[in-house]
Amino acid sequence: MRGMDKKLKILTYGCQMNVADSERMAGLLKKIGYTLTDDAERADLILINTCCVRATAEDKVFGQIGKFKSLKREKPSLILGVAGCMAQKEGANLIKRAPHIDFVLGTGQSSEVARVVLSLERERKHFVDVSNVSGEISSEVFPLRGGHVSTFVPIMYGCNNFCTYCIVPYVRGRERSRQPEEIFAEVKQAVAEGFKEITLLGQNVNSYSGGMTFAELLSAVDKIAGVKRLRFMTSHPKDLSDELIAAIAGGENICEHIHLPVQYGSDKILQRMNRVYTVEKYLRLVEKIRVAIPNVSLTTDLIVGFPGETEEDFQETLKFLRAVKFDAAFTFIYSKRSGTPAATFASQIDDATKHRRLEELMKVQNEISLAKNLALENSAVEVLVEGASKTDDKIFMGRTRSNKLILFEHGSEQAGELVSVKINQAQTWLLKGKIIHSSDVA
Repeated sequence: MRGMDKKLKILTYGCQMNVADSERMAGLLKKIGYTLTDDAERADLILINTCCVRATAEDKVFGQIGKFKSLKREKPSLILGVAGCMAQKEGANLIKRAPHIDFVLGTGQSSEVARVVLSLERERKHFVDVSNVSGEISSEVFPLRGGHVSTFVPIMYGCNNFCTYCIVPYVRGRERSRQPEEIFAEVKQAVAEGFKEITLLGQNVNSYSGGMTFAELLSAVDKIAGVKRLRFMTSHPKDLSDELIAAIAGGENICEHIHLPVQYGSDKILQRMNRVYTVEKYLRLVEKIRVAIPNVSLTTDLIVGFPGETEEDFQETLKFLRAVKFDAAFTFIYSKRSGTPAATFASQIDDATKHRRLEELMKVQNEISLAKNLALENSAVEVLVEGASKTDDKIFMGRTRSNKLILFEHGSEQAGELVSVKINQAQTWLLKGKIIHSSDVA
């Protein structure tokens, strides 16, 4: 364990921010001699980076922790750690429930992971620290990035919105923004490592407050040499400014895709969720975006089964969906989270009703998504090549600027290249096409 050939396995659950956090922790652990492995049985350290936004995410984590109990018994030197949002929420209760866990680090303590692991290598004892949920952002950034083409760069942490269903402000703390110079330096570092596509991350990027507006930051990153594609997420509708819309419309590498979570389509439920906008205001915002960026792709998040949801509310949401016509929607059943206001609301919805409404919602959205994609058939799109598909190495995949997945037959193209593809078949969730070579152009 004291050599420089120690093996680390990281399991990451949840959002893109957790992916970025895992890459940072992996980078810090690399500095003390750990290299990544996919094989848990070879690992000297297993780190589970957790999510607690939904009950299903927590169930998966507890199931995984249980699987490692026998491995710890067979290999007593193995260090098992739990980090992230669920660690922040549960703290020492995780070790009470599963004593084979060696350490628990909250969301504000990820920069301490190497120090903690070194201490545990010397002396094995339980360690828990969930104290720094809203503390200073560490400037020590050595991400060990996954992939080869696209990567995430966090620009801020935490959330001040306190939507009644959401536990994020409690486990991620209040909003803290990184300084622009740190962000620019990390983007340049990622470009130097070969990454072509950068996604700026935050629980609500629109409220970035690091000495400039988010629109100004986005435009500045757009000008960094080597950035071929620039994305961001996630945006809160209440903070999406005219300045930001103009920055996207006028950007060179800023992709024409906005993920704009609406969560619901009736004013009554939006108010109960504390989303602080109305359906009408959201529709006006969508109209403004589409006027400024005619080829924009809009995606969203939707929750069904929120406490107090009536059939009338649900039908309003279906009407809203048909009016907006999102390119895609990520749909979820409401999950009661202890510690959030909505968990105490009366009129909780039964599971059967939740699942029925989810299926109906998905049916409507799938019809819209398919129609949107069918309208792209026979058009040519710019695609950033990601590499071979998971099922056939003769078929490559990539994404359009509007963030649509497209498959095409592989020729000489390499991951990271920008190519033109003619779409010849559209499906609900993906497109299929053929590379357009210069000889094919009339």
